[in-house]
Amino acid sequence: MPAASWKGFLSFGLVTIPIRLSPAARTERISFNQLHKVCHTRIKQPQFCPTCQRMVERNEIEKGYEYEKDQYLLFTEEELEAAEPESSRSMEILEFVRLDEVDPLYFDSSYYAAPETGGAKAYQLLLEAMLESGYAGIAKVTMYGRENIVIIRAKKNGLALHTMFYPNEIRQAADNGSTDKSEVKEQERVLAKQLIENLAAPFKPEKYHDTYQENLRTLIEAKAKGQKITAVPGVSKAPVVDLMEALKKSLTAKQPPQEKRAALHAVPKPAAVQKKDRKAG
Repeated sequence: MPAASWKGFLSFGLVTIPIRLSPAARTERISFNQLHKVCHTRIKQPQFCPTCQRMVERNEIEKGYEYEKDQYLLFTEEELEAAEPESSRSMEILEFVRLDEVDPLYFDSSYYAAPETGGAKAYQLLLEAMLESGYAGIAKVTMYGRENIVIIRAKKNGLALHTMFYPNEIRQAADNGSTDKSEVKEQERVLAKQLIENLAAPFKPEKYHDTYQENLRTLIEAKAKGQKITAVPGVSKAPVVDLMEALKKSLTAKQPPQEKRAALHAVPKPAAVQKKDRKAG
């Protein structure tokens, strides 16, 4: 059983459930160490006090808040614990919402919520009720020195919890450039929808791999064996000039060979044109 990130109580109404949270996912990445270029020794980051000119032991460290340049307010662990809100020990569901109304942009870290001793029945009750209703719970919980707003989601095998960004932490799309407001032709829209449908498939996460990490592993293995390293060929792409032509080529590229010939000449007509043709007939 993985170590718990948080233990406490989950409550809705007057029902209280002892639970523990454990990370639902973790990043798998190849990491490199920093080495001294002269002797290839690994560089370490010691806890060093420049005033005392010596290394500092862990029990000599305290926490301080810099309110002015080089001026600190000192806090003991007891003082910081006294500031912890009720959500550090208990997670109350404040309301239930439709999951499809929550923008995934707000999702941050994911956890599994499992029942502790004595909480199995109430946990199962909440799980089944949420599955049948289709609702997700909104609550608050304090972890790692921060009060998080979280969404609790029911899955067939248990409850999952996602910490969420606060609204003021979400950057507006306009901050990252605006989209082209040019007029889109109806034929372009129809072809684009067809291309989406041709590319549609059931979500199977096992199909996707981190190519960069795979390339790094290959690079490391080749380097360890003294083999020649071959650069991964890049693909050169240019901005689309003729949107209609690009859409047509995309559609034919994603269709079986026998359908390509017909697709080249069968450009869908806008809905208004199709209605007009039917009236004329």
